[in-house]
Amino acid sequence: MGLTSKERLDTLAMKQLPPPSRPCTVKGTCLPRGPARRATRRGPREKLSAWGPTRLADAELLALVLGSGTPGRSALAVGRGLARRRLSELAEWSIARWTRLPGIGPARAASLIAAFELGRRAVAHPLAAPVIRGPEDVVAQVRDLARARREHFVVLLLNARHEVQAKETVSIGSLNASIVHPREVFLPAIQNSAASLVLVHNHPSGDPEPSEEDVSITRRLIEVGELVGIAVLDHVIVAARGSVSFRTRRLLGDRPRGGLGGS
Repeated sequence: MGLTSKERLDTLAMKQLPPPSRPCTVKGTCLPRGPARRATRRGPREKLSAWGPTRLADAELLALVLGSGTPGRSALAVGRGLARRRLSELAEWSIARWTRLPGIGPARAASLIAAFELGRRAVAHPLAAPVIRGPEDVVAQVRDLARARREHFVVLLLNARHEVQAKETVSIGSLNASIVHPREVFLPAIQNSAASLVLVHNHPSGDPEPSEEDVSITRRLIEVGELVGIAVLDHVIVAARGSVSFRTRRLLGDRPRGGLGGS
C-alpha cells in the first residue's frame, strides 16, 4: 500500500531536519560530544597523560598510587573513599594505620607512605631558582626555542635578586605589535610581584638579527614597564645560528636598566 500525501510530506520533512547536535538520553539530558565526551570516559592514567597531574582530583591521584582496586571496588572508588579525609592527615599515617583499611595491605601502604614522603622532600628541598646575570643565562632558560618552527614570545619574571620566579609564554605565532600586547606581558609580572623581567623570542628562520618590528615592540614594552614600575632588563632573540641581546647591542634606548651583566 502506498503512502498518503500527508505521510509523504511528513517523511520529506523528517529527511530535511538537521541531525541532533549532541546525543541525548530519553530524559532529555544531552551528552558532550567530541573530545569532551571522550574525556569523560577516561580513567586517571589517561587524564594524567592528556592533561597533566594538576587537572586530576585527589581521589584520582590516590588511585594512581594504589594502582588497582579491591574485590568489588575499583582503585578510583578506593581513592574517593580516602579523599574524604584531609591529605595532611593521610600523610601522617603509619603502615599499621593504613593496613586497617580493607584491601590495603603492606605493599600498598608502603607505596602511599613513600608517595607522601617524596612530596614532603620536594617541598623541603626545592630547586634553587636560576639567577640571570647576562644573556647566556637567559639563553640557558629557553634552549628549546632555538629550533622551534613557530615564533614564541616568552617573559622571564625576576625578583629583586634577579632570580627567575616564573617563565610565561605570552604568544605563539608571527611576532607583531598586535599579538605581543603590553597587557599580556605585564599582567603575569604584576600577579607574581616581579621586580623586573627579561623578554625573549625566537626566530625560526635561524637568523637572530633583530628586525625593526622587534626594536619597536621592545621600546614600547620598556615604556610600559616604566609606567608600572617593572623594568625590562633585556630582550634576547634566540635562533639556530646564535642569539642577540638588545642590552649588549645597546638597543634598549638611553634609559639605564641597572643590575644586569652585559651592559
